[in-house]
Amino acid sequence: MEDLLRKYALKNASEHGEAQKQAVIGKVFAENPELKKDAKKVVQKAQEAVDSVNSMSQEEIEKEMAEYEYFEKEEQEGLPELPNVDEDKGVVMRLAPFPSGMLHIGNARMAVLNDEYVKKYGGKLYLVIDDTAGSKEKKPLPEAYEEIPKDLEWLGVDFDEIIYKSDRMDRFYEYAEKFLEEGWAYVCKCDAETLRKNRENGVECEHRGYSPEKNLEEWDKMLSGDHKMGDAIVRLKTDMTHKDPAFRDRVLLRISDLDHPKVGTKYNVWPMLEFSWAIDDHYLGMTHILRGKDLMMENKMERFMWDLLGWEEPEILNHGLMSIQGIKISTSEAKRKIDEGVYEGWEDPRTWSLKSLKKRGFKPEAIRNFVLSFGMSESHVTVPVKTLYTENRKLIDKEADRYFFVEEPKKITVNSVKSSVTAEADLHPEFSERGVRKLTVTPENGKVDLFMDESDFVKGTEIRLKDLFNIKIEDDGTVSKIGGGIDYALHNNLKIVQWLPANDNKKCTIKMPDGSERTGLCESNLEKEDEVIQFIRKGFVKPESINGEEVLCYFTHN
Repeated sequence: MEDLLRKYALKNASEHGEAQKQAVIGKVFAENPELKKDAKKVVQKAQEAVDSVNSMSQEEIEKEMAEYEYFEKEEQEGLPELPNVDEDKGVVMRLAPFPSGMLHIGNARMAVLNDEYVKKYGGKLYLVIDDTAGSKEKKPLPEAYEEIPKDLEWLGVDFDEIIYKSDRMDRFYEYAEKFLEEGWAYVCKCDAETLRKNRENGVECEHRGYSPEKNLEEWDKMLSGDHKMGDAIVRLKTDMTHKDPAFRDRVLLRISDLDHPKVGTKYNVWPMLEFSWAIDDHYLGMTHILRGKDLMMENKMERFMWDLLGWEEPEILNHGLMSIQGIKISTSEAKRKIDEGVYEGWEDPRTWSLKSLKKRGFKPEAIRNFVLSFGMSESHVTVPVKTLYTENRKLIDKEADRYFFVEEPKKITVNSVKSSVTAEADLHPEFSERGVRKLTVTPENGKVDLFMDESDFVKGTEIRLKDLFNIKIEDDGTVSKIGGGIDYALHNNLKIVQWLPANDNKKCTIKMPDGSERTGLCESNLEKEDEVIQFIRKGFVKPESINGEEVLCYFTHN
């Protein structure tokens, strides 16, 4: 019994930020109805389990959950059902990006999960540009207002309406005044260090006892500019002895003198996200809210304020965080490096923005499939980037025509070539109906000049030049054509390598995901831009531009 109670206390706290005794008891009885015979003892032990778990940090809870086999989840196809869905009305959900930069691969999870659920149940999906003032380090970016919707459309997300938080300030002010009038909040003028120490020690500051009239007077000073940035904030009265210091009298609104890209300096007091969402989730009619587990505090804050206002609560579901091995994704860092000229804009592959993935040749369906493969798992997951590559490869492999690319080209002269030879290679080995590409070599005095990879040039070996002929590289470095054709090459296990005519090729630069470049030569047959191709033995690339005899590509993946 104790193990079962512990299990559900941990699970309930993990999902909701704090374990609730009745919820735990309900789960225990549902799993083991026989325990109802000893209900009094179950209730007593449940309280002990809940108290123990609620004294733990979120990190400690996650660590303990990871150690127990009873939290291993069965694999399920598709997303889990949402609770309490009105079959007639469907669901109302939201996407809420802060426009400090472009959407990246991490944001895709938020977008795809919400979109999938609204498509599944019907209803409405809002795109809410969460453009509260931000900070000097993280403020709204003008171009993000236009580009974020475009990125979502590319991803296949069907939002119904765009809403801007900065257009809704009057309502936030209305409720700020209501909170002050009701005595639920107060204007605090403590400096940051005093506020931090008081919160840690559970000490109420002198401003907490202000009357509603005094608070409204101080609020007017905030709005009029008599109080400057950092002089005063509006704080919610929670409980200064709450076990979690972070929940003690949190900030609801603050002064900001930053110039906003949409409303300029019209407003100088801005809501924190928790306050603005407590109001907007009600007025926009949210039925279900999806959040990462890192936003448990937002859950607690919204529920606290909804309770004060007597509002019905939407369902809140939390999923674990997803990270990709070896990849650090940071919008603020990407913007800084763009501003410094380190990155070449938001399409630079090092940003891992959706724009950069599109530039590299990723299919939006691949990103969606990648996100859905993890579903709404409550566990934090770290995945290798090759998982994303695998999903994309499934889609592009059949579409990508094949071409030669010679890296670190070494020029060789092949002897004993008596007449012109034309190599005919399928554009795709599985779809001969697409046609062939032709590379012709014409000898002068029995010799032809070719390029091959420096690494493939090994003295004392025989090699097959793919789709052309066999050669032998002597110990002294001279090269001669030899007979036998493809049958001889296969029978003798000859290495098959790429090559290019010395007088018919294009210079090619490939931009890599880490910002480096690979250079070499590619076929002159390559003429189409913006279509993913495969350089044989090198990987998939997307040609960005073809200017005469020069080609610029972005590396997709192997």
